[in-house]
Amino acid sequence: MFSKRTKIWINYTLGPLLFVVLAYSIYREIHKQPNLFESWDHILAALTGASAWKLYLVILLMLLNWGLEARKWQIIVQRLEPLSFFQSFKSILSGQAFALNTINRLGEYVGRVVYMAEGNRLRAIPLTIVSSLSQMIATFVVGTLALWILRYTILLPQERVVGLSALMVDGLLYALTIGNIILVLLYYRLSWIIRVVDKLPWMERIRFFVQQLEFFEARELTRILGLSLIRYLVFLLQYLLLLQLFEVEANWFNLLCTVSVMFLVLAIVPTIALAELGLRGKVSLELLGLLSSNSVGIVTTAVGIWVINLLLPAIAGTLFILGFRMFKNKS
Repeated sequence: MFSKRTKIWINYTLGPLLFVVLAYSIYREIHKQPNLFESWDHILAALTGASAWKLYLVILLMLLNWGLEARKWQIIVQRLEPLSFFQSFKSILSGQAFALNTINRLGEYVGRVVYMAEGNRLRAIPLTIVSSLSQMIATFVVGTLALWILRYTILLPQERVVGLSALMVDGLLYALTIGNIILVLLYYRLSWIIRVVDKLPWMERIRFFVQQLEFFEARELTRILGLSLIRYLVFLLQYLLLLQLFEVEANWFNLLCTVSVMFLVLAIVPTIALAELGLRGKVSLELLGLLSSNSVGIVTTAVGIWVINLLLPAIAGTLFILGFRMFKNKS
């Protein structure tokens, strides 16, 4: 566990520093693009032109995205405490507000329990394992499948990609495949977590809080996983729409596979706050740059997705949290 001082240093010193380094690297890549100013003009024109509807659709899909996550959370906590869909939706957005300044968005799970009854908040935190694990499985399985496809299509002739040789990519693929199998087994055997807790005397105190994980049935877990997969498809569609809007031209199937690999990389690499924005831009350039030379369009897409899917919900979640506190004070 990190001390309070270490967390402050990571969030407010290391994070911005990483962002500056990554942003400078992105700037250098963009600066190499031929007809740079013409590309910027095309992007500005796209925002107000006939294709602007794609941007509005991406924003609407953001609501669907978090609506699916809210439905997942509603299903997960129903045995502990029934929530209305609107309460669940507010919980999800509040979680985004907490997540923005924590490593790998871990604060999201604290924010989710704000709208639970006071006696259930600690017991609800372990339930976030189900939500995060289901989404992780969707990201890892689809991303690994996409990497297998790319390995024997666009990556094979180049031999090296993002500094990795073909042999290293193969080793990574086998490791990811094994990891996916373990994740799925763990997801459908959540009771194993309880057994581990039972065998460790020093974890005896938390058994009461994690025992809710024992009651999930396979049918219920499959339903939650299905919602996670649908949500993942929404992510892909959003990215594809913005790439088209900003004229990143390439075979759509290759684009979907490459974006899936990008999601996989972002899920593996730990990051925080502003550094996440820089990392998204850098990873997008490295991977999508294999398919298109439109660096400006690639980076604009990455920034657009970050603003629409993460920043706007976090702002809305902050407003919900402020309203919640005001209500409590009046009570």
